[in-house]
Amino acid sequence: MTTDQAGPSRSSSVLDVEIGALRGGSADLAQYRGKAVLVVNVASRCGLTPQYAGLERLHEQYAERGFTVLGVPCNQFLGQEPGTSEEIAEFCSATYGVTFPMTEKVEVNGADRHPLYTRLVQHADAGGHTGDIRWNFEKFLIGRDGSVVARFSPQTEPDAAEVVTAVEKAVA
Repeated sequence: MTTDQAGPSRSSSVLDVEIGALRGGSADLAQYRGKAVLVVNVASRCGLTPQYAGLERLHEQYAERGFTVLGVPCNQFLGQEPGTSEEIAEFCSATYGVTFPMTEKVEVNGADRHPLYTRLVQHADAGGHTGDIRWNFEKFLIGRDGSVVARFSPQTEPDAAEVVTAVEKAVA
């Protein structure tokens, strides 16, 4: 298990970061304490957008075991998430039947990177990549204790064996 520079204390949990909800107000990440969460930067006009369907299936399959997917819209990659909050929510619901929670649209890289991603990008994926988000649909699995337990590249499908195995372990 890796932790951020604050050390392994409870205050280093990514669930302590504040982020807005897609339709205003707070997404209140603290509500996920004790659950496993797959945080995914999403976009509606990307070649990887069909991953929404797999993310929804994963969410539905493990929800009763204390798991959720958390979509984080981002428009930093070729402007592939240009919509308003209402447009994003409608697209996700109507096109892919998304029921998992979504946050406000944020920046995941650069000087205006959201504090959630400042913490997340410190963690390596299986290939050793840390740092900037490479593209839409990069995934971070947060354990029940709020620590990052896995990072997956954008091209890794939600139903890939390594994702499912990591989720199974996180909800056990």
